[in-house]
This record gives sequence, structure tokens and C-alpha cells, in this order.
Amino acid sequence: MTLRIDFINVYIILTSICYGISMFGWNGKLLRVDLSSGKVRVEEIDKNILLKFLGGRGLAVYILWRELEPGVDPLSPLNKLVISAGPLTGLPIPSSGKLVVASKSPLTHGYGDGNIGTKAAVNLRRSGFDALVVEGSARRPTLLYIEDGKAELVNADELWGLTTLETEMRLLKTYGSDAAVLSIGPAGENLVKFSTIICEFGRSGGRPGIGAVMGSKKLKAIVIRGNQDVPLHDKNEFLKLSNEAYDHIKKDPNYSFWLRQGTMSTIEWANTNSCLPTHNFREGIFDDASKISGNFMETIKVRQKGCPYCEIPCGNIVRYEVGGVVGEAELDYENVAMLGSNIGLGDLHKVSDLNLKADLYGLDTISLGNVLGLTAELSERKVINDTVEWGDYKRFKELIEDITYRRGLGDLLAEGVRYIAYKLGGDVSRYAMHVKGLEISAYDCHAAPGMALAYGTSPIGAHHKDAWFIATEIKMGRDLYSREKVERLIWMQNIRGGLFESLTTCRFPWLETSLDLEYYLKFIYLATGVKYSWDDIYVVANRIYTLIRSFWVREYMAEGRGWSTLMDTPPARWFEEPLTKGSLAGSKLSIDGYKQMLNWYYELRGWDARGIPKKSTLHNLGISEVIPVLEKFIKLSD
Repeated sequence: MTLRIDFINVYIILTSICYGISMFGWNGKLLRVDLSSGKVRVEEIDKNILLKFLGGRGLAVYILWRELEPGVDPLSPLNKLVISAGPLTGLPIPSSGKLVVASKSPLTHGYGDGNIGTKAAVNLRRSGFDALVVEGSARRPTLLYIEDGKAELVNADELWGLTTLETEMRLLKTYGSDAAVLSIGPAGENLVKFSTIICEFGRSGGRPGIGAVMGSKKLKAIVIRGNQDVPLHDKNEFLKLSNEAYDHIKKDPNYSFWLRQGTMSTIEWANTNSCLPTHNFREGIFDDASKISGNFMETIKVRQKGCPYCEIPCGNIVRYEVGGVVGEAELDYENVAMLGSNIGLGDLHKVSDLNLKADLYGLDTISLGNVLGLTAELSERKVINDTVEWGDYKRFKELIEDITYRRGLGDLLAEGVRYIAYKLGGDVSRYAMHVKGLEISAYDCHAAPGMALAYGTSPIGAHHKDAWFIATEIKMGRDLYSREKVERLIWMQNIRGGLFESLTTCRFPWLETSLDLEYYLKFIYLATGVKYSWDDIYVVANRIYTLIRSFWVREYMAEGRGWSTLMDTPPARWFEEPLTKGSLAGSKLSIDGYKQMLNWYYELRGWDARGIPKKSTLHNLGISEVIPVLEKFIKLSD
């Protein structure tokens, strides 16, 4: 193992020398913006870093690790916002229009990121940059305008207070329809801890409060235009391979059904398999699932929407009507499950309206559904005096307003479920559904230990993006607590969260239309001229996951929060309160089985029994500079 990784480090150095004169695939530049001073400058990105971390998430965590002071307040001017692309971002291959937005999270106080699929990804690359770093804080609302290697800061007083839709419409009118707009809504302005960045009227990114980071910096929006080509190692072969990949996608047997329902087909699937979150993750079956399903969605769908270069668009645009008012919203599985079954609302028209409200205000729909579900349960248990009943659309809509503007109960709810549990005390923490402070996304895990472990070990908190393990788990056996399952989970994390989040492209062509992963190694080579083997990719992914874990440990120790295996453990509800409905009634997680799987996970990652990277692992992964930093706060295992 050590010999193999040392070889890779040597390979990276030699490759850097070989390709040091010309750079392909990567632009090799970042734009740094200091809002406090108003200074903007362009910087070269060390080629060794790009080779070691690829881009996207890998580059983002590298920058945050290197540049943030340990224990920094996430909402202070000292925190930084990183928007990062990878070597395949914005290139003419399937679903390449993705950007990573990252920062120290105000919701979790650890590493936080999300990806957002829009032409902002293409425009950033065509403007000549692989990444944007925003630091400091402006005195008044500000707009950042980027075009073809240059940038300027513009007064945005007139935009402050506007919804994301109003903001984007005004800016497109000013800067042209070819511009891309990343903006925050009133939720981000008011520092709601699960506010996000919005683009293209409903594309949302940055669940762990990245919108609040922008709000704390008084950065209302970023407008990007670009006309430069990204240099490719072998453009002709690249385009030829891309055409081949597109042909494969269109011929896949699942293609036509995907175009009809996208991720919305998961509602029926999850309900059938007892993992559809219902009533704050009490159950996995919802009696009114058919009323919010993909089949019902098709009856009100008017069109679909995808990212740049996408042939499998996942955005289902529906036209809904509530109380005589007609609107349009973009739906997928996660937002419908969390604003539907999880809060007991079995009416897709009303779910769509809540979803649109969240997009306009810049709220993460997954965390929002958790917060509303917890609130309904708190009301039911008489922990709070406010009356909030399951399925009460009108009351939920009022609460969304209150959360956005931090009014009354909404001021508490705007902090997220972990803080709500801390503030209210008692046994609320047992059913406040989060891991590391990030609310759990839309899969109930009473009978899914592997998916529970995926949530427990996700690098940003409880999110499905890194490892949608539930389908694999059903095939392997839901009551199985095995090392083989953990090995498969780590492989999946390395591909989904390591490879795709750093290239940075969408994983759906691989997942939904069976596009062979080998295409991506070929794309990397034809774009950059650098040949990565799968062993190399796994080392890169392990390096990224281990640096993210090091970031979490550093920040929690610096803040005096401490660190333990509880940080990687889901809420007590799944271990203590069995399901009561369906064929899996009586199911709950085994705490001993989960602990054993977690121990295997640590061992396979090269982390110690506390879940902290070992010195030998950090050294072997080529990030030994992490060791003295962590040892200022905690003794590392050898």
C-alpha cells in the first residue's frame, strides 16, 4: 500500500514537469475577490495541486484547509466562499455543467459544500477560471461581475430584499440572456442556516448554509459571462468520444422513462421498499404516496429542464394550482418527499407551492422539510405551544415565511434541527433527524444499515449525494451488517463524492443510463493529457475524503466541541423506534451492528477508532502537512 501511494506521488511530480509548459483541461487560474478591500486579482493554481485533487470538491477543500484559520466563525469575514470547477466542467460531454460551492458551514461548523448545475459552470470555465475565492465582507450589498478573465464589484442596494427570481430577471435584463446568475434570496440575507445559492430559477446548491455565507458577506449575486475555449489535449478524439457517449445514453432502455419522470419515480419505489420518509422519519410508508408520485406528477408536468450539455434532464417543471392561484415549480424526488410525506402533505399541487416558495427565498428544501417535520412532531408532543399539524399546508407556508424573515418561532427554526434540539432540550435530540448538524435527506433507514452508514460518514453531514446506497443494500440484504457492504459503500463514495464531485460532472449518465465509468478516464486523458488509472483515482478520492475529515476534526477541536464516533452516528429514532407499517414493521437498526460497520469503515479509510486519520495515512496520501496542524489540537495515532 505504501509503495503504491509513494509511486503515485512520484508520478504526479513527474507529470507536473512533463506538462508544466502547457496546461490542458484545466485553466490553471483562480479569481480571488476581497470584499472588504474591494480588491480583485487573478492567481495561478499550482499544477501539482490540480493533479492531486483534480478540481471541484478536491480543490475547494484544499483551499479551505490551507487558508482558513482554525475555529473561524462561519459567518465572519474570515470565512471564505469557494466556487470550484473540475477539468471536465463545461466541456461538451454528457451533463458537464456542474459547479461546487463550498465553505465552512454555518449550519454544521464543518466542511460544507453542494453542487449546482447551470450555465454558471460553463461560463466560469469560459471566463478563464477554474475557481473563485471570495473573502472578507462588503459594507453594503454587492454584486460580483465576471467576464473573460476580469471582474468588478458593483453596488447591489436595489437588489437586496428581492427574491431569487426577481434578482435573476433584473440581472439578465442588465447583463444579457447569455449571462449566468448565482444569487441568494431573503433567507440568505437573513442568515438562515440552511439557505442556499440559486441559479436559473430553481437550481439550488449549498445545503449546509452556503447562502448564509454569501449573505454574511453582503454578496447578493455573482454574474458570469465567458467566451474563451478551454484548451484540450486532443480535441478531435474528445469530441468523437463524447458523441459516442451521447449515443449510448439515448439507446439505454431506461432513457425514455427517465425523460418522463426523472427522479420522481423514486417516490413509488421508496414507498414500496419502506424507505419513504414519513412524519419526521417515523415510518417508511406514506398512505398518500400515490398523490405525490411520479405518475401523478406526469399529469401536471409541462416541460423539463436540464444542465448544459445534458441529454437526461432531471428537472420536472409542473404547473400547479392552489386556491385558484396557478404557478410553476421544478420538482425532483428529494424536495417532494421532504415537503410531502415527511410533513404528512399528500397533495402535489400544495407540495409544489411550498417548493417554489423555498426556491424564491433561497431555502434548502431537504433541511426545510426536516425542520417542518420536527416542528409538527414538537407540536404533537406539546413540547412547543404553537399548533402545527401534519399536512397543514397553510401553516407550513406561514412557517416558511417566518423562517425566511426570522419572525417568532421561525427565528429558532432558521437555525436547523440540531440547534432546535439543543435549545429545547429534553429528548428532542432523539428525533431531530440530522448527522453532524446537517438534516437527513429523503431515505428512511430503520431497515437500511448501509444507507445509515452512508449518511453517518458523508463528508458534509447526512446527505445522499456521496452514496445513494439504498438500492445496492436492498440487493445485498437489508438485515446484513457486513464488511463487504462497507467496502462497497466506500467504493461508491469514492466514485460519487470523489471522482464526480471533483471532475466536476453529473453522475446521472452513469447511474441512470449505464454509461461505463471507463468513459471518464478517457475523457480525463483526452482533456488534460494525463493518464489516471483507477488506482490513481481511488487515491485521489481517499485523499479528498481524508482531508475533509481532517478539516472537521480541526474545526471541532478548535471550537472546543470535541470529537467522537457519535459524530458519525445517526439519530436514536432509527435504533429505538421500530417501523409499525408494512412488510418491514418491527424493523430498527442494531446499534452493535452499526458500530461494527463503522469500525470497518474507519479501518478501510485508514482512520483510527475515533474516526480520525492516522499519521501513516496522511503521509501515504501525500498530505503529511496536515499532521502538525491536527496535533496542535489532538494526538494522532501512528
